[in-house]
Amino acid sequence: MTKDIQISMSKAEFIALIAMMFATVAFSIDAMLPALPEIGQTLSADNPNRAQLVIATFALGMGIGTFFTGPLSDAFGRRSVIFAAAGLYIAAALLAYASSSIEMLLLSRVVMGLGAAGPRVVALAIVRDLYSGREMARMMSIAMLIFTLVPAVAPMMGAGIILLTSWRAIFLAFALFAVVIVLWMGLRLPEPLPVENRRPFRLPSLLAAVVEMFRHPTVRLSMMVQCLCLAMLFCMITLVQPIYDVVFDRAASFPFWFGFIAIMSGTGSLINASLVVRLGMRRMVTWALAGQIIFSALMLGLEVLPLSGDLMFALFVAWQTSVFFMAGLTLGNLNAMAMEPMGHIAGMAASIVGGVSTVFAAAAAATVGLLFDGSIAPLTGAILLMVIAGYAIMLHMARVENRVAAE
Repeated sequence: MTKDIQISMSKAEFIALIAMMFATVAFSIDAMLPALPEIGQTLSADNPNRAQLVIATFALGMGIGTFFTGPLSDAFGRRSVIFAAAGLYIAAALLAYASSSIEMLLLSRVVMGLGAAGPRVVALAIVRDLYSGREMARMMSIAMLIFTLVPAVAPMMGAGIILLTSWRAIFLAFALFAVVIVLWMGLRLPEPLPVENRRPFRLPSLLAAVVEMFRHPTVRLSMMVQCLCLAMLFCMITLVQPIYDVVFDRAASFPFWFGFIAIMSGTGSLINASLVVRLGMRRMVTWALAGQIIFSALMLGLEVLPLSGDLMFALFVAWQTSVFFMAGLTLGNLNAMAMEPMGHIAGMAASIVGGVSTVFAAAAAATVGLLFDGSIAPLTGAILLMVIAGYAIMLHMARVENRVAAE
């Protein structure tokens, strides 16, 4: 640990707890994917497509909540905010379980997103409380590696719960997941933010912190690239189930393919954890984006060729894996790059970075989702445009940092 805070848990246990907090969001989204057709038929028979809003409304609530949970944790401590957010999440999950209309379900998903923002943001601030620099990036990468196991199994868990009971029981699993986090943290992790280091929850100080962040070129540019990388991931998650169903007629096997791809792409975080200390965060992100430009351009070009359905599906699976792999190489590094200069306002910085990127990603995913026309072209074209923009920003960041170093 780089700070004077003493904790009883080992580094491995700490990483596992942080990974579980990160995974709250992935579990809350990915476990719902197999349930979307049944939700549409049960609660919105006149317009089953509204079931897809279960994903977007959760992301909306999470994006809004992300702006507040960091500053609140700066003022009142990390543990208290985690506990309050988990309580809100559990209550909303139980409300979703009992929902009798699509409107009530969507409202509960917004509130669930608000609650999920707590573990997501405050976990990042906790890592920044205890680590810094490339070691912080390494810790985040290892946590992200464990985190990828949840998307790997979440759709299969959702499908299994539906098979044994109904789609409603998935929300009971969400509530249980949050209870485990609360008990684990409550028993094993002491408060990592001392009282003397807390910042009062005052609007002028919050605005000053926001201004400070956006004036810092590395923080600002890192946030922009993270917006694009998270948007690519959200677009893929939003459209992948309809693509498997409508384009390739493989809805039944979707959870297994999704799990296999998540496990394969999880090696991206492992590779990043082993290389980032030697190569640096900016270089890793830039190289990952450059590779994805090639893969996405090839995928977009191959779609116009008269390829067989099985071959096209295999190529799509490979490309989907590459997008998830890219996320493992970029998101942890971009978080660390944005947080590194902001250690004195870690909670606020985590909120702004997470809030801006999530709201942007949710809006982009909703827009691209509306363009779905029964082909993969809208998805591949959107991701290609976003990855080119991200790569250009990273090149600009390198020039800015070189200029500052020369001065």
